[in-house]
Amino acid sequence: MKKQRKHYTPEEKVAILRRHLLEQVPISELCDKHGLQPTVFYRWQKEVGPALRLKGSRAVLEEHFAILSSIERKNRTMAQIAQGRVHPAGNAVVAGRCAASCGGLRRAL
Repeated sequence: MKKQRKHYTPEEKVAILRRHLLEQVPISELCDKHGLQPTVFYRWQKEVGPALRLKGSRAVLEEHFAILSSIERKNRTMAQIAQGRVHPAGNAVVAGRCAASCGGLRRAL
């Protein structure tokens, strides 16, 4: 039987990359622990961008990780808005109507 494929959340990816970049944990150790192929790990590094691979200070790397997390959060929210699950004002949508004080029907995006 074929093994189920693991889908990592952006937060999990960032945590694994952070362990390598900040704590200097070897890639081979991280890949063994999480059941990753090294090519997947290197692809994640490429996706995150060259800014995280800089040999800068810990504070600079932490700032880059915070920016990456906020971008991922924004992308998830935009996807939910596009799917109609969240009103652009940040309120939940219930049966086509805004659940909070906006009081009107949800506008088509």
